[in-house]
Amino acid sequence: MFDALADRLESAWKKLRGQDKISHANIQEALREVRRALLEADVNLQVVKDFIAEVETKAQGAEVLSGVRPDQQFIKVVYDELVEVMGETNVPLAQADAAPTIVLMAGLQGTGKTTATAKLALHLRKQERSCLMVATDVYRPAAIDQLVTLGKQIDVPVFEMGSDVDPVEIARQGVEQAKAQGVDTVIIDTAGRLQIDQDMMAELIRVKAAVQPHETLLVVDAMTGQEAANLTRTFHEQVGITGAILTKLDGDSRGGAALSVRRISGQPIKFVGVGEKVEALQPFYPERMASRILGMGDVLTLVEKAQEEFDLADAEKMQEKILSAKFDFTDFLKQMRLLKNMGSLGGIMKLIPGMNKMSDDQLKQGETQLKRCEAMINSMTKQERRDPDLLSSSPSRRRRIARGSGYKESDVSKLVSDFQRMRAMMQQMGQGGGFPSMPNLFGGGGGMGDPYAAGGRPTPPGWRGYASGAPAKKKKKEKKKKGFGTL
Repeated sequence: MFDALADRLESAWKKLRGQDKISHANIQEALREVRRALLEADVNLQVVKDFIAEVETKAQGAEVLSGVRPDQQFIKVVYDELVEVMGETNVPLAQADAAPTIVLMAGLQGTGKTTATAKLALHLRKQERSCLMVATDVYRPAAIDQLVTLGKQIDVPVFEMGSDVDPVEIARQGVEQAKAQGVDTVIIDTAGRLQIDQDMMAELIRVKAAVQPHETLLVVDAMTGQEAANLTRTFHEQVGITGAILTKLDGDSRGGAALSVRRISGQPIKFVGVGEKVEALQPFYPERMASRILGMGDVLTLVEKAQEEFDLADAEKMQEKILSAKFDFTDFLKQMRLLKNMGSLGGIMKLIPGMNKMSDDQLKQGETQLKRCEAMINSMTKQERRDPDLLSSSPSRRRRIARGSGYKESDVSKLVSDFQRMRAMMQQMGQGGGFPSMPNLFGGGGGMGDPYAAGGRPTPPGWRGYASGAPAKKKKKEKKKKGFGTL
């Protein structure tokens, strides 16, 4: 969702390239670009004014470091200010000294509140915290049924008393049941309206008074832009909230809500929804979000996603096979399926530094090539998957696989030759031979093997070398040696 913002900020850095130092004169044009970028991203006007003033002051007062270009230094200043605006650090969910911890979910209708309730329950269950979801939305048709269905999907129980009971009573009895069953966390899904009205606020206040929640989280649609911040402030003033969950952050919204909520409302964003799946909820880390906005990727989130899907012992075995050239098509298919479990290819690519410049067409082509590879591998025998050399020496086997998968023999031949080149290169890397260019295993120009083939390799944000001055290639090599190659 931050692609447009990242592109505009990239043009701001260009204004300072070629300058020997930051001065009041040469920084003005770059600041104008940053201002335009934030306003177009629907960031609150007052937040933009404060942000620009702080960046200008800090950029001109920044200590000049040897070997650091002015544009790199400016990026560092903008990054630090982005982190500060969004809250500096992650604010974790409260946990009561004596169970259960009570979480009250509030928000307008259509923001994804019921789904966010289930997402949060699943997130806590992964942390081995038992949950009970309480359905108190007695007004929206099928709201209770929706929560019950989601509860079955994630294996979390739902307490409900139908649609003819006072929501306050449902919430109170739900908490009592949680206490009786020794449940760790109760999440109460409340009713919303199309807009803020006094009836909704009065009911929320009554529910809150009855259950005394440890957290009151407002679910906000990121696509409402700067209005999201004003909405959070209004709810906080009338009901009293402890934080916000920003949903639909994977959509086409311009991202202004993420930059405005904390500064305008005074309340932290605690979680963000990044997809429709129940698993698509992430704790909000300002520093990681700032990194994504500046096109630097988000390696920590990528690693956390991988850790949820990959078994450490399996990963170590896989790494040994890769570095000794024993990696076969069965292993490759397993890795592809684990990659799918982590989310969409586009979502994963956005987390990798330098990959944010991949176009939608390139990502779609990558997805298509992955499906082609999977279809061809599924048409192989177990023996052929284990020993790719069999396919190199047997045209009849390649023809049979082509017929079975619906592709040409030339496609199968290319898959096999690219796979063998990749194995040889990985073996070379394991023997300390450096980090070679990966072959285009996934097909033609613009595919996964060369994501920039169609549009030219972009210039990555200069600040990545800010702390150490190490070139990007060296960093990639080090990460591969640590085992990132198995991801």
